[in-house]
Amino acid sequence: MTSLRLCSSALDSARPAGASRLIIIGNRGGTNIGESFERSAKALDCPAEILESKTAMGGPRWLRFAKWHFMQHTPAQLGRFSKAVVARCKEGKPTVLLTTGLAPVNESALREIGALGICRCNYLTDDPWNSSQCSPWFFKALAQYDYIFTPRRANMSDLRNISNAKVTFLPFGYDPELFFPVELDSTDQATFDSDVMFAGGADADRVPYIVALERAGMRVALYGSYWDRFPATRSLTRGQIGVAGLRKAIAGCRIALCIVRHANRDGHSMRTFEIPAIGACMLTEETAEHREIFGPEGEAVVYFSSILEMAEKARWLVDHENERNRLAVAAHERLVNGRNTYQDRLAAILL
Repeated sequence: MTSLRLCSSALDSARPAGASRLIIIGNRGGTNIGESFERSAKALDCPAEILESKTAMGGPRWLRFAKWHFMQHTPAQLGRFSKAVVARCKEGKPTVLLTTGLAPVNESALREIGALGICRCNYLTDDPWNSSQCSPWFFKALAQYDYIFTPRRANMSDLRNISNAKVTFLPFGYDPELFFPVELDSTDQATFDSDVMFAGGADADRVPYIVALERAGMRVALYGSYWDRFPATRSLTRGQIGVAGLRKAIAGCRIALCIVRHANRDGHSMRTFEIPAIGACMLTEETAEHREIFGPEGEAVVYFSSILEMAEKARWLVDHENERNRLAVAAHERLVNGRNTYQDRLAAILL
């Protein structure tokens, strides 16, 4: 197995001779981790370029629909994009190929890239066993990686069963260029004011949490896709929101709700780090990973393990401003002093 060398640590400004050169497979824009890694590589003085995964999703609508729905979640341009990645690896001669998520690079391409002596790494932001995205072609591709970094402990044994890669737990992080404290003017405060905000997709198993909050008298603001599909949450949705708006929505709430995606077997999420980076009080689903990140109950966040407990604690927090402020400061300080940026994550990958 190819060994990795650190191109630069977060504490070392000089890049050693013969250090890593990266090709990143991911996307730019929004909160895409691919672009955060691209920025992080620059900060680490590590030469890097990004090939955007969305290229593999192009093509006529009928082809995209057919391949996704009738060919087990296959990107329309998987083969073409995979060949382009191989060609760029041959030309650019990186030492590391770092793919993110369910990267559209197929088994044969990864095998060929490995034969070039390039170390193949995947930062597996999604759970490939989630039925909504389960893809046989991707399981075959996973078997070709040298290193797999997963932000969920729940799938580590599964990954080791299908791949000889070294599987390592590596949490999500935050990009300090995107998530930081903001001051709202009176107009923004009125626009984004809420008792409880939640940003994320409208999974069916999340709806009862939101219903309970509304019934407890909370003013709930929902951001993300598909909340309008459920009658109980239709009136609460504020639609999709960009990064700048998300910062304001988190800054404008009294409580930011952090629910993990159960279908992904998550123990934490991207919001786990983004919310305290902005400085909001967080009401957090209790998981072993959340306790590892934030410590005991009441030290930096408040936990809940049931819908009833969540609603009761939300009501209490809304009524106790001083405690909300204390928790928000404690979580923010714990996060920013704990080496939790994507630059820290990339340094760990390259070590």
